[in-house]
Amino acid sequence: MNIKKFSHSMRWKLVLIYCLLVFIATTIIGVLIMSRLEAYYIDSTKKNLTDTLQGGTLISSLKTYDKLSDHQEEIQSNIEAWSKTIQEEIFVIDDNFMIIASNNANQGKSAVGMLDTPLIMTTLAKGEASQSYGSIISKNTTIPVMNMAFPIGEGKNNSGVIYLRVDMTSIYNTINQSKQIFIQAMIVGLVITVILGTLIARSITTPINDVTEKAEKMAQGDFSQEVSVKSKDEIGRLADMFNLLRTQLDATLFEMSSEKNKMETILKHMADGLIAVNLDGQIIHANPAAAQILKVTPEDIQNESYNTLIKPLNEELGLEQLMAKCKSGELSDVFEKSGSTYSTRYDWFKDEDGNDVGIIILIEDITQRQKLENMQMDFVANVSHELKTPLTTIKSYTETLLDGGVDDPEIRSEFLEIIDNEADRMNRLVKDLLQLSRLDNNQEILNRKEGNLISLLKAAVKKIELTAKNKDQHLNCLFNPEERIPVDMDKDRIEQVILNVISNAIKYTPEGGRIDIDALKRDKTAVITVTDNGIGIPESEKSRIFERFFRVDKARSRAMGGTGLGLAISKQIVEGHQGTIQLESREGRGTKVMITLPLSLKKGIRNIE
Repeated sequence: MNIKKFSHSMRWKLVLIYCLLVFIATTIIGVLIMSRLEAYYIDSTKKNLTDTLQGGTLISSLKTYDKLSDHQEEIQSNIEAWSKTIQEEIFVIDDNFMIIASNNANQGKSAVGMLDTPLIMTTLAKGEASQSYGSIISKNTTIPVMNMAFPIGEGKNNSGVIYLRVDMTSIYNTINQSKQIFIQAMIVGLVITVILGTLIARSITTPINDVTEKAEKMAQGDFSQEVSVKSKDEIGRLADMFNLLRTQLDATLFEMSSEKNKMETILKHMADGLIAVNLDGQIIHANPAAAQILKVTPEDIQNESYNTLIKPLNEELGLEQLMAKCKSGELSDVFEKSGSTYSTRYDWFKDEDGNDVGIIILIEDITQRQKLENMQMDFVANVSHELKTPLTTIKSYTETLLDGGVDDPEIRSEFLEIIDNEADRMNRLVKDLLQLSRLDNNQEILNRKEGNLISLLKAAVKKIELTAKNKDQHLNCLFNPEERIPVDMDKDRIEQVILNVISNAIKYTPEGGRIDIDALKRDKTAVITVTDNGIGIPESEKSRIFERFFRVDKARSRAMGGTGLGLAISKQIVEGHQGTIQLESREGRGTKVMITLPLSLKKGIRNIE
């Protein structure tokens, strides 16, 4: 195990604290017990000796002598008799510090230097029993001793002292043996304490380590972790709270992830460009639409500043300009660039404390919308104009007739015919508008059945060839009239398309012109081609040819009764058949219209019409 890691572990600290507490407690108890035991042995020895002397006759017999040195032999006899009952050394010392008698052959010698002189002096001076502790050297061995001195006499009138010297070796040996036993017991206790402390610490730290490991895995993104609860104490409550936290955190992160994914999806697929810029001019976020509008790559967004990328689009959208506009309350703008029109909206975005930390810019390409708005205005204007012209004509001629201004029957009949033609023109316009509206709203029901496209072409040519003859034009049918091209179609609607295209060719082809009509199979499609050598269409007008109310030659179209809706309706009908209609033209050279329809997938009936 790593020592540094172990030294920082909670388990080691708990074991160490537990052992220190036990060690300190046992040490204090041991010191107290040993000191009490030592005091007990010493006090017991002292009390036994004191009781023995004071309860005996030795002191009382010595008090009868006025001068101890005069009765030395008699006193020596008494000492020798006493020495048989006790093991301690006994000395009788007079007031001149001379040893009168002893049980170790030191009588007649001076006590000074041999015995504890200060103790003897204190006892003689105070007339009270005293004791001291020291040691003596005997045969190169230091022996601990306790010295006791008892006065001979009353008060301060003492003729000498009885001096006892007690060998404390046995007592200290007993105390030392007790200390060794206690130390051994304390070591055993510490070992047991370490084992128990380790077990207890493990029971505490194992759940904590489990929580820590699970928390580390959660920090790495794995929220499937769950701590097992094995107790109902504080550790168990910690595990319960961890599991509750994990559940709530998992749910919160899932919700945040869902919201983030939802927001990223919205930002990724939204048509408007969104850019978030901090106050340092660095782009925090830009969605794909913004990158497309700015014509930059994701790497450019990460590496370049906002002002560098926005300058080619519009210098007025620089960060400093936007900040100034936001402060003044101008939060939107419209500008044009390279034929496209853009609408911008911008405002501050703030942090949690409400401080401005950047600007959000929303750039919307409104080119198509503006184009549609213009087309809508043109449509309304065209409808109004197309309705106003026949209405004005009808009203003028009607007022003339009502005023009786026309008496000539021929003129009156001519006026009524004009009114009737203008009414028919209005009726055609309204019918075309209604049909176009139904096609726009998918309300036009196509009655599609398998039919022969060649038969339909022949019928259409037959219906319109008289109109061509009136202009001395030649309708040249290039298709094989015996061929069969099966197409799943609404015959009436496709015939309407064919008549409309051929009618336009007749209108815009001068008298004596030629119109070629062809039909053929190409892969899995049928292709109808109508080619004329008429006035053609200018290059600038080609892109608008299928717009509603658009006319290449407006004067000629109105004179011929056209509404300007024919090709728009034709395009809707063809696309409703999953086909296409295309146009090629050169001004002054003529026009070629190609209609493509899918061939029928069914096995056709022979000679179907």
